[in-house]
Amino acid sequence: MLKRIQNIRRRRLDWKFPRCLSYIPSIPLLLCVQRWSACRTVHRFDVLTFLLPVISDFACFACLLLFLYHWIPYFLAKHIRRFTKLELDNGLIKMASSPAVSVPIIDTHVHLYPQSEVESHQWYAEDNPLAKQHSIQEYQTATGAPGNLQGYVAIEVDRKNDNAKDWTYPLQEIAWLRRIVTGQPKPGEGHTADDGRDCLGIVPWAPVVLGSAELEKYLAAAEKEAGPETWAKVKGFRYLLQDKPNGTALSDDFIEGLKLLGRKKFVFDLGVDQHKRGRIQLEEAVEMIDRAHEGVDEEDKVVFILNHLCKPDLTIVNVQTDPSYIAWRTAMFTLSKCDRTYMKLSGCFSEMPEFLRARPAEEILSAILPWLAVVIAAFGPERIMFGSDWPVCTLGLGDEAWKKWRRVVEMTCHMAGLGPEAQTRLWAETAREAYKLDSRPVYKVVDLTRSDE
Repeated sequence: MLKRIQNIRRRRLDWKFPRCLSYIPSIPLLLCVQRWSACRTVHRFDVLTFLLPVISDFACFACLLLFLYHWIPYFLAKHIRRFTKLELDNGLIKMASSPAVSVPIIDTHVHLYPQSEVESHQWYAEDNPLAKQHSIQEYQTATGAPGNLQGYVAIEVDRKNDNAKDWTYPLQEIAWLRRIVTGQPKPGEGHTADDGRDCLGIVPWAPVVLGSAELEKYLAAAEKEAGPETWAKVKGFRYLLQDKPNGTALSDDFIEGLKLLGRKKFVFDLGVDQHKRGRIQLEEAVEMIDRAHEGVDEEDKVVFILNHLCKPDLTIVNVQTDPSYIAWRTAMFTLSKCDRTYMKLSGCFSEMPEFLRARPAEEILSAILPWLAVVIAAFGPERIMFGSDWPVCTLGLGDEAWKKWRRVVEMTCHMAGLGPEAQTRLWAETAREAYKLDSRPVYKVVDLTRSDE
């Protein structure tokens, strides 16, 4: 597609017959032949008299079609104003500042926590930039509160749990989210009584590794802590595997825990890290999904939502031969074969070089396009959902991170040629389907290239 655009800009064609336009000068010659034939045979009729004009007319018409096929696309690309414009500049993608369509957005990966509970996280350190309050007010500032942002899914933030034995802090996180949902903020927590409506779903932590019996006990405690209104928004659970010993996801207890979630109609958010842990995490994820679905009725199979493209190494330059990229690409197509797996388009800033994060969105897209293209080809917009990974995405970027990642995803949709319906799936409707989110007013897709009469 990029080559075709370059060739249009250079007034050249990218055809299998690159010299096809050389036939255009033959049009006058063919017309002369036709005229000569008509004059020469004006007083007699034979096969030659009939066929020669027909053949020459057909050849003229074919040449005219070839000519129009070249110049109409060039004219459209050059002279008709389009709301979204794509150009190439030294191999980099440059686009206008707004998408061609306005679609509803559901942010499927947001982490929220108050200042008073920062020290309860596994990753806490005084010098960590994330070790401060990240609540609704901060999130609204980061997003700019666009009118088509319908809401978010709150994801657990890895509270301390003593290897899944101590549930104090994970339950404290549920109590915190309950205050948001029910509109009962404590002073200084950064949210108001009206902010709960934007929380469309919650994915808390759960000790899946302990097996189905212990998991049942935790679910009962979590439901009691949440209360009916908040528990209705709990759509699934997460137990991070990215920092756990190899083989954790393949233990019998873990598999039984996943099957329990499936029977209870909860999804499982899968967090693995190929960048830091290698291909073993991807291989175990494939086997884990197979075992979790083995011997289970279709309606009871747990749905897996893969976080952050499974964290590939976005520092790779030569993707054609790099074994890490090839292993990741193979795993993506393997994982996508299961129709109960979804992918979040999120978390890429953390896996790319620091200097690249600071570059414009167009350059970021050019750099990570090999990974984005594989995900779209493997899962399609029907099983891809937008996620910001806020506030983790702000590391090294600040408050511009959310808007920059949105811009990258907008351009990705454009490059993939996704129409309004496909974009609506990626930005919102896939999340509704996977998480079974409560219905809210759906924005009508508006084509901004059209003007009302």
